[in-house]
Amino acid sequence: MDRFVALIAVIPFAYSLRHEMHTFGWNLAWIAANANFLLLVVTMLFRRSPVRITTSSVYWCLAFVATYWLFIMGRLITPGPSVAPMWFIDTLSIVSGIICIWARVNLGRNIGLVPAQRQLVSEGAYRFVRHPIYTGIYISYVALALQSCTALNALIFATGIALFVVKSFVEEGFLSQDPQYTAYMARVRWRWLPYVA
Repeated sequence: MDRFVALIAVIPFAYSLRHEMHTFGWNLAWIAANANFLLLVVTMLFRRSPVRITTSSVYWCLAFVATYWLFIMGRLITPGPSVAPMWFIDTLSIVSGIICIWARVNLGRNIGLVPAQRQLVSEGAYRFVRHPIYTGIYISYVALALQSCTALNALIFATGIALFVVKSFVEEGFLSQDPQYTAYMARVRWRWLPYVA
């Protein structure tokens, strides 16, 4: 059943990518953004069963709204003026994809949408920051905002980033009940960017 739910969860991203390709054309920023989320959902088909999972409906709601934010609000995003050179926007998009793929490979079968305790991963990207997948998503949202800069678009992307910031704190609050994770937090002090935040 868990894998069936994950399979159903992929469908909105396929639809979203189709919509964005029709509205914005084949551009790297939108392809990278959707690929990052699609990779998250597809890898859930093979995830490890949790040792402990949150039962909070608020946490579940937050997880799904954050993950599907681009799909939920994507219909409101409109083409706008680019405020950065395309080579810079494309570079950000590629960097976001590399970070997300690297972090997902490191995470292996320990992926999930809601706060859940699986096997602790502290190698690879997780040796530098505690939420590298979110780092990749933030960079992707920045690339999209720079590419189509309108007040509404900026608000949508900033809200998407804020949701993942809140999700980071919620996850850490849940996971810090495990002494192993508390020790990991002490060892890896940065959430998203080494030596910054």
